[in-house]
Amino acid sequence: MKLNDKYWKSLFEKYNILSEIEDNGSFTISAKQIKEFREPRLMTKFDWFDSKPNLFKENDLSLLPISRGNYIISDFISHHEIESSYSYKTIPHDFPNYIKSINIRDIYSESVALNTALIMGIIQDFIGDEEIVSTVNGRKSSKEFDFYVTKKNGEKLDISVSNSQMEIDGAYEGYDYLSLFEAKIGYPKDFLIRQLYYPFRAFNNIIEKEIRNIFLFYSNDQFSLYEYSFKDKNSYNSIKLEKQSHYLLYDVNILLDDIINIYESVNTIPEPKVPFPQADSFERVISLCEYLKWDKLNKNQIANNYSFNERQSDYYANAAIYLGLVKKFDNGVYYLSKKGKEIFAMPFKEKQLKLVECILKHNVFNMSFKYYVKSGEIPSKDTIVEYMKKCKLYELNSEETYKRRASTISGWIKWILKLKDIEVSM
Repeated sequence: MKLNDKYWKSLFEKYNILSEIEDNGSFTISAKQIKEFREPRLMTKFDWFDSKPNLFKENDLSLLPISRGNYIISDFISHHEIESSYSYKTIPHDFPNYIKSINIRDIYSESVALNTALIMGIIQDFIGDEEIVSTVNGRKSSKEFDFYVTKKNGEKLDISVSNSQMEIDGAYEGYDYLSLFEAKIGYPKDFLIRQLYYPFRAFNNIIEKEIRNIFLFYSNDQFSLYEYSFKDKNSYNSIKLEKQSHYLLYDVNILLDDIINIYESVNTIPEPKVPFPQADSFERVISLCEYLKWDKLNKNQIANNYSFNERQSDYYANAAIYLGLVKKFDNGVYYLSKKGKEIFAMPFKEKQLKLVECILKHNVFNMSFKYYVKSGEIPSKDTIVEYMKKCKLYELNSEETYKRRASTISGWIKWILKLKDIEVSM
């Protein structure tokens, strides 16, 4: 059991938290109470939905800080699922040659990602203001404000915040706007609304300029920026996407012909004797490999630091092992293979096409892509299951398992085909 799961279970039992929530609608727990078992900063870091402890997920519970020493727990909606899009553009100037302290092939932290995006003009382009300057960042006090959250049953829960600690990754100010940024490395499925909402409310109370709330993440040589508004400033859950843009670091075009050429020339290989992938999002396979560029990690470290839970850490790492990109030591620590290191050091286009080759070397993916080439459509789940049975995949033997794994094949074929839809504009 993960330490957070173990200690939250003890806290729930000691303070009868579930009963208190059922009777009173919420429960306020102090940092002092949490610290009886573990450091609060480790116990309350739920940056993405999957980082919630099991008891929270099983009972639809969430947690928010309401002061420097107290947190409220109830059954409200705390995270927002990120909308998908595949429209990209490049910025019409190169990364300056005189900048030597940033390697754009190795962007490893949120601060480096934000600095790179600013240097290249990505942030200015997204905001629509060339005159912005970087102002505040780091840990700040939220000051005081009231708001409400929406509970699972639709009821409203009123919350008062007083000097809670919040963190701002970046703030860029122009004449008319203050743009507050939350940044992540990797390809997250969702994010904690609080990371945008608390800074928004704190600055909305003290300056007259419009506050713009922007979530940025960097993965696979791409910056993705999402701007959100809060339609009712007093409602935590009134978050609404206003716009999104995705930027490539390099001026590239990937054509369907490029992908077809790989399909026609690739030599398929025997199925490896490793678990067949259960990892529907190939973007997240890429993200995991990128994390392993910087360090060797076990599944707990992956789950604690990135937007995976422990089970997903295993699933996605095994998917990368299946492709020959990752290996695992006997002690359960994952690391990039020689092949993985070579591929993830390549420029964007070469890297994507090499990953396509890694996928299409496997018969079941090759057959599924062949179906698309002939019909112009992705094969149905039933058709994919037929291909899987013909390929005699390692330790797959039940109909239900075939169907679950078929979604991985469909997801990876969709990723391959999305590459041809990258639009480059100057």
